[in-house]
Amino acid sequence: MSNSILLNISESLNASEAALRLLISILLGLPIALLHRYTLNGKCPVCQHIFFATCGVLICLWNYGLNILHSAATVYVTYRVLKRLGGSSLSVIIIFIFNMAYLLCGYYMTSTDDYDIKWTMPQCVLALRLIGLSFNLLDGQKSEEKLSASQKQVALKEQPTFLEIAAFTYFPGSFLVGPQFSMKRYLDYVHGRYTIIDKDSNSVKEEIELHDCIIPGISRMFLGFIYLICYQLGTSYIPNQYLLSAEFQEQTFFKRLFIIGFWGHVNLYKYICCWLLAEGVCTTFGLTYNGKNKDGRPLWNGCENVKLLKFETASHFNDYILSFNINTNTWCAEYIYKRLKFLGSKIYSQFFTLVFLAVWHGFHSGYYLCFFLEFMIMFAEKDLTQILTKQQKLQSLLKSHPALQILTRILMMMHTFVFMGYSLICFIFLSYPRYNHVYSSVYYCGHIIYLTYPFISVLIKKFFLKKRPKKLE
Repeated sequence: MSNSILLNISESLNASEAALRLLISILLGLPIALLHRYTLNGKCPVCQHIFFATCGVLICLWNYGLNILHSAATVYVTYRVLKRLGGSSLSVIIIFIFNMAYLLCGYYMTSTDDYDIKWTMPQCVLALRLIGLSFNLLDGQKSEEKLSASQKQVALKEQPTFLEIAAFTYFPGSFLVGPQFSMKRYLDYVHGRYTIIDKDSNSVKEEIELHDCIIPGISRMFLGFIYLICYQLGTSYIPNQYLLSAEFQEQTFFKRLFIIGFWGHVNLYKYICCWLLAEGVCTTFGLTYNGKNKDGRPLWNGCENVKLLKFETASHFNDYILSFNINTNTWCAEYIYKRLKFLGSKIYSQFFTLVFLAVWHGFHSGYYLCFFLEFMIMFAEKDLTQILTKQQKLQSLLKSHPALQILTRILMMMHTFVFMGYSLICFIFLSYPRYNHVYSSVYYCGHIIYLTYPFISVLIKKFFLKKRPKKLE
């Protein structure tokens, strides 16, 4: 009965039943969060662990049935490895290989030519969470002098119990689509460490009033609904299949590029709406507390996964990296990029970090091409920016002409808007025949520009950065 109702609703919304289940599951986090805030918040940590684990498991069962055994198996194996080996390099290696291998086997068995909402989706979130846990426990065994500020913030001195890991894994607000957060943040939250001592009464006083997190949480979810509506409207106006149609081919070259930019931007709203909803749920729980600002107001951006203003006004590709999927990018920076410093090259570290991200997404060739394009685009952007910032005459000209600054900003925004969509073609269409069809319609212009840039940059540097002979006095 319930399945037929969901099917009818999903068909009327032009969405899959799995997508509707996912949306409902994220939204279920709100009443669960309110129930927790008014009953268990600040109470027995064990009771909270049981509550979180139970709610998360039930939601997972409703979505994926017995496929919940996959996540349960990885949680159990990770716990046993940590129990046996503790916070050691060997445990990190084993947990890393096991979780990634399990995830890739899942991709191999379940993937199709389209983006799938199956048990592998929360499994990819879980893989990072458990790998991060092993790193945090390893860092907790080191002396603080050897740790960076970010590592000190998440390092674990003691090994979590199985119940703590299970609750951390199935936390209702985040296990389906994120956001990523550390075990340390979770344990601090459950144990009520966001409290202060009232010196007047010498008693423990809540630093955050109850309504302070509920209003910001619901506000964030409201933004999520706005982006959900924009996604539905945008994709109904320009669906994926339109880029494969003869009608699209008949458009002018520059119009095709603009359509690709708009299409790519709107497709990112699919992720943004889910993250905003999930982040709103986590905020309502109170998990995202991140201290206070200079005015003494609580900050609720501890699990922020998207910076909307920066995303919508991006004029550099790096703006997208800094504003989109922030927690995953931060995770990769902390546990992959920075751990590769032994390579002695930021370029190599960045390259292998992007390789990891591609593998983490799956086997489709589109993922690998997308992250390769990101690598080449970021290289070109960084290199060209360094060249232009050294041109004093150009910089002086821009500073003295505000209108020219505005024009430059608009052109840069248009460039990133178009070529971000261009980069997403392979990420969304996944298989070579489909994304090749779209790329060929715009003559592979992005590939030509960015793949030839390393050679062109030699000429640019030779022209702009050539040393001028000093005048003799």
